[in-house]
Amino acid sequence: MGNAIARYRNPDVTPGPDCEITFDPLLGLANRKERVMIATEEQMRSAKLAPEDRDYCAHKLLEYRSCRADTFPFVYKCAHEKHEYLTCEYEDYVLRLKEYERERRLLERQKRINAQAAA
Repeated sequence: MGNAIARYRNPDVTPGPDCEITFDPLLGLANRKERVMIATEEQMRSAKLAPEDRDYCAHKLLEYRSCRADTFPFVYKCAHEKHEYLTCEYEDYVLRLKEYERERRLLERQKRINAQAAA
């Protein structure tokens, strides 16, 4: 709900959930690595992953599900794989929040620069 209020108050500087990145991803970050999907579309399709699970952590989820299938009655043996998957999901969430905040700040900066140029 906080994002909805922010978009209502400042719609021109608050990125929405479906907006594309408008600035250069390397702006101010010289040594940034591009994220790549490790699991292929074929692997995800054959594992019948739901669309919401097809993210950058899909390879960890595939490992976790494979471990559960291999050690079925003793699924507690897959605690390490589960931990890796949940850690990956958390790090992905934090990265997406940082991307949102970066986009919002760059939009505010662009608005400030345009206002100074117009004055």
